[in-house]
Amino acid sequence: MADAFEAEIGQLAGEINQRMARIRETYEELSVMEHTARSADGMVSVTVGRNGQLRGIDLNPRAYRGLSPSQLADAIMRQAAEATTAISEQSKELMKPLMPEGLPYEEIFGESGTLDAFFPAPVEPAP
Repeated sequence: MADAFEAEIGQLAGEINQRMARIRETYEELSVMEHTARSADGMVSVTVGRNGQLRGIDLNPRAYRGLSPSQLADAIMRQAAEATTAISEQSKELMKPLMPEGLPYEEIFGESGTLDAFFPAPVEPAP
């Protein structure tokens, strides 16, 4: 009986180690993830990182001649929003295999996500 118990514990430990390795790999992928959005005319490119942080703006020199300051600002904002949306979708797809079954991604990482989504409700003792 002790051998069966030890075998079961060994199997569970192996599964946990595999899952932790996959989580570490995913974290590494997330940490270097970025996306660049380019305007259709090629005047503006914006690169954002995993959390939407701005990593770069590339402006074609002709943009200064062809766009007013407010048009240029709008073009930068549009590309930043597009890149942020794309990186959010990429992150979601990367995280999907790690999500607990039946738990929507948005409950954890959405605007209303909390740590409570990870934990079950407290168990109340029977009266």
